[in-house]
Amino acid sequence: MPAVPGGVYNQNQQPSCFDRMKMGFTIGFCVGMASGALFGGFSALRYGLRGRELINNVGKVMVQGGGTFGTFMAIGTGIRC
Repeated sequence: MPAVPGGVYNQNQQPSCFDRMKMGFTIGFCVGMASGALFGGFSALRYGLRGRELINNVGKVMVQGGGTFGTFMAIGTGIRC
């Protein structure tokens, strides 16, 4: 029995450039958040932050890193369209 094609797009329809840019931003945001958690966490621990200060600082670094990297990934994906 042949496999049923799944997914959002048919075989004849490709995702639009805007859809690709959204996907690029999402992937970049996730990668930026992960790297922000690692680098921001080590940096905050090195500065001696604990408790609420640690969580606030790491969270801020994660969102900043995710937004920055996601923006650049979206721009790069838009250039490739």
